[in-house]
Amino acid sequence: MNKFDLLSVGDASIDIYITPSESESLSQMDDKESFICFAYGDKIPVKSSELSVGGNAANNAVGVTRLGVKTGLVLTLGDDTFGNQIQEKLNTEGIDTTYVIKQPGVSSNFSVIVNYSGERTIFTYNVPKSYEYPVNLPITPWMYLTSMGDTFKPFYNHIADFLRTNTTVKLAFNPGSRQIRAGVNEIIDILKLTEVLFVNREEAEKLTDFGQSLGKEKELLQALSNLGIKIPVVTDGVKGSYAFDGSRFVKAGVLPVDAYERTGAGDAFGSGTLAAIIKGKPLEEALLWGTSNSASVIGYTGPQRGLIKENEMDVWLERARSSEVKVGEF
Repeated sequence: MNKFDLLSVGDASIDIYITPSESESLSQMDDKESFICFAYGDKIPVKSSELSVGGNAANNAVGVTRLGVKTGLVLTLGDDTFGNQIQEKLNTEGIDTTYVIKQPGVSSNFSVIVNYSGERTIFTYNVPKSYEYPVNLPITPWMYLTSMGDTFKPFYNHIADFLRTNTTVKLAFNPGSRQIRAGVNEIIDILKLTEVLFVNREEAEKLTDFGQSLGKEKELLQALSNLGIKIPVVTDGVKGSYAFDGSRFVKAGVLPVDAYERTGAGDAFGSGTLAAIIKGKPLEEALLWGTSNSASVIGYTGPQRGLIKENEMDVWLERARSSEVKVGEF
């Protein structure tokens, strides 16, 4: 019997959230470009601040664990105060950290997130480091691979070799900005081994060199499928999400909720959708799990506080139905 249902592989960080006083700022917001500005050299009052654990792999692990998926984490952290805080928080969530490696003399990742009018601007520092591939990685039903820093390629090569050797392991893949910027050729070996891909519309367009895809969602999903992905899932903010399982195109809307702070919305969608798939739910219901989880998260500061627990999901699904969130083939 497997100890885990899922191994989540990637990065984690300490996230520091600040909400500045809007009276001390100048903003310009329109459909094309938006800016927030603060006077140079000033001391800017902050209305609130909060410290929490973040990073795509950690967010995923917390999200799926709360939804009843037994999860282990594969991380490379610094052997420092931030690294200790990250590991302690993950342990309190019931996540196994056996495969978390701490590198002496190396700092852990951290981010500073400025929350302004419901949207966030993120200053992120990914510490230069070599990612250590754990020996004797367990064979699990599922693996979730997500963003890493600039030195991700050797580690990704190890993951690809592991998946080719252990063909029963299904991969869910959520590439980060560095992987997208590196280009499809740098991650094609992973894409060809991917069971479920989570990307937003812009990332999907870049991976497939598709160009403008509005109104061409089926063609975009097919282009992703042509890369070897079995179930591509594309999110598009308030427009909802789209998926293709090789024969059916499925679309889900979003819940009509106001955002307090949007950090982690994508990770929440991914963890909700993946947890449902792991539990054998149909694709339509899986997308509703994802959109419900995302809707809950954006009502709180940070990417983890609002993640739904398994015994709360039925309430959220009923809320989606009562709100007439549309889901089905398109």
